[in-house]
Amino acid sequence: MLVSLFSAYHLISYFLVLNEMNTRKIKGIRPFSALIDACWKETYSFQRLIKDMIAGITVGIIAIPLAMALAIGSGVAPQYGLYTAAIAGIVIAVTGGSRYSVSGPTAAFVVILYPVSQQFGLSGLLIATFMSGIILLIMGLARFGRLIEYIPLSVTLGFTSGIAITIATMQVQNFFGLRLEHVPENYISKVAALSQAFSSLQFSDTLIGLTTLLVLIFWPKLGLKLPGHLPALIAGTGIMGIMHLLGHDVATIGSSFSYTLEDGTQGQGIPPILPQFLLPWNLPDTHAFNVSWDTVSALLPAAFSMAMLGAIESLLCAVILDGMTGKKHHSNSELIGQGMGNIVAPFFGGITATAAIARSAANVRAGATSPIAAIIHSLLVLLALLVLAPMLSYLPLAAMSAILLIVAWNMSEAHKVVDLIRHAPKDDIIVMLLCMSLTVLFDMVVAITIGIVLASLLFMRKIANMTRISISPATNNDKGLLVVRINGPLFFAAAERIFAELKEQGADYHTMIMQWDAVPVLDAGGLHAFQGFIREMGKGKHIVVCDISFQPLKTLARAKIEPINGQLSFYATLSKALEEIN
Repeated sequence: MLVSLFSAYHLISYFLVLNEMNTRKIKGIRPFSALIDACWKETYSFQRLIKDMIAGITVGIIAIPLAMALAIGSGVAPQYGLYTAAIAGIVIAVTGGSRYSVSGPTAAFVVILYPVSQQFGLSGLLIATFMSGIILLIMGLARFGRLIEYIPLSVTLGFTSGIAITIATMQVQNFFGLRLEHVPENYISKVAALSQAFSSLQFSDTLIGLTTLLVLIFWPKLGLKLPGHLPALIAGTGIMGIMHLLGHDVATIGSSFSYTLEDGTQGQGIPPILPQFLLPWNLPDTHAFNVSWDTVSALLPAAFSMAMLGAIESLLCAVILDGMTGKKHHSNSELIGQGMGNIVAPFFGGITATAAIARSAANVRAGATSPIAAIIHSLLVLLALLVLAPMLSYLPLAAMSAILLIVAWNMSEAHKVVDLIRHAPKDDIIVMLLCMSLTVLFDMVVAITIGIVLASLLFMRKIANMTRISISPATNNDKGLLVVRINGPLFFAAAERIFAELKEQGADYHTMIMQWDAVPVLDAGGLHAFQGFIREMGKGKHIVVCDISFQPLKTLARAKIEPINGQLSFYATLSKALEEIN
């Protein structure tokens, strides 16, 4: 079987290379680049296949409980998380640009998907996922892959920490077995409702959650290669068995979720079948959903949020994996792969997917060498659907909540947050705390938008304050000659201040020489301020500009700024200007 699998993947790689050779290349875009680079351009041996199989099985063990827990956290039945890990995981691994990334449902999406599933049902969520896939595909084709570099660390830390806080809050109900008829959408109201519901705390659910959580916390200290998710679930399920013997009822996947197959068969928990092709808008859903321009318009903001978060998380994951392995990903191809995965997955019941940083890092540590490891991880999830579905239905919801609490803690990157607060400039701290608060109180799009705008404004203020004027020793008071050197960009945020200072300093001088060798940028605002400065100085002053850098010189030429006899002159160097004037 291993030999057949090995040969099949060689055949797939061969056809992918033929496709690359016969398809017109678009600059910066290489579809299937990860699979081609790892399995065709590099020799793919039987030994590498064995390593990929071991890594894929390892990550699959982690992905099965996580996929179910994340689906439940997103407000849908657990099997849809498994469908996502299986279908989107394979499509993205084949078409993407990062050879080590493992894609599937991730914790970051929970805060976006849950409100959509509650308002529009599963059909609305799948259609929003499909729309996000189209947006991601367009972003990849438009070569937006490098834009991730323009999002400041303070913004990414702020919104990821805010998402982690929100996810952790959402797990309180199942972790403690609280009885709540309705959970408010507003965060403050949600916290108030959970606080009031603590009188309904269930000892059995709490004990299961704590046991699972403690195993997850202390398992890595044992130094074993087996991931802690499976032992933690076994421990939590064992406690549930004891609670049942003592007569306590515990909420499980089987008791909380049911399904109806196409032949009318009904059951509890997870249906033991492979994902079926379906039309997202024709699902038998408890929410009545009609595809119309109004509903698509209502879903568009959520779809845009999913696409933006998917792009950010998948590209951040690829950058982290590059640092771990020394390989380079193709950012635009990765966006295309993420788009393809989210376009295909909804037609098989898959919700929004992106590269999962924790699973991808585990993939690398387990010895993966190519995207085949991610494909094997998805095949293992499919196998679990067929073989383990009855057993998965017995998993307690409190144990699933404990897994998500650990995911939220890891996602928060608390050590980085503390380090930034202790050592970063005040502006970065303000941006991070604002993004964190806005993510918790409102949503991620608001947080990222305001965070990037604020970070940009603070950065421009900082750069503007760096533009300075220094008086040169060549200044000659007896001859009425002032020589100054401008150091820094003359852009809209700095130019008005600089030329106002020059006007004040040059009031008592007949001639002013300005060195622009340290002026890297002259924008439209700076040009406007310069022209106003020349007009205001009047005919009684002689302004000389020398040592002009390329970009400011190009801007002046484009604006057709020409010398004015006795008022404005340009020279190549300071020495030449002094020679002509003296």
